[in-house]
Amino acid sequence: MDLSEHIAINRQLAECICQRLIDEIDELGFSSAEIQHYPRYDDAVFVLVKDPYTGGHNLTAYWYDDAKKQRIGRLQFNSDGTFYAEYDVVKPHPSKPKRFVEGVTAWGKAEQIKSEPKLLEMAE
Repeated sequence: MDLSEHIAINRQLAECICQRLIDEIDELGFSSAEIQHYPRYDDAVFVLVKDPYTGGHNLTAYWYDDAKKQRIGRLQFNSDGTFYAEYDVVKPHPSKPKRFVEGVTAWGKAEQIKSEPKLLEMAE
């Protein structure tokens, strides 16, 4: 199976995962003007990576900032049917002054998508 087939096969689940990441960002309370980039499947750069354990191929999607220089997110589909995604937010929490939002993550399998924000304590 080639790269384009992997991209097509994973599209439906990937779009659900992207929406889950977007929902996590929005639930934090940021205004739409505060977030420059959201994870969109069609905006990703895709590569196939050989899984050292199964020998199968993992589809990995990377998101970059506008200048395409700094990676701001990743979604990896593992050959065992699981996935892991992370997407950078890198902003102070909009309603909790002592918290900083590093990013959001999602993981699981098609039938169960889990997600959460990655929060850090701000230095005093």
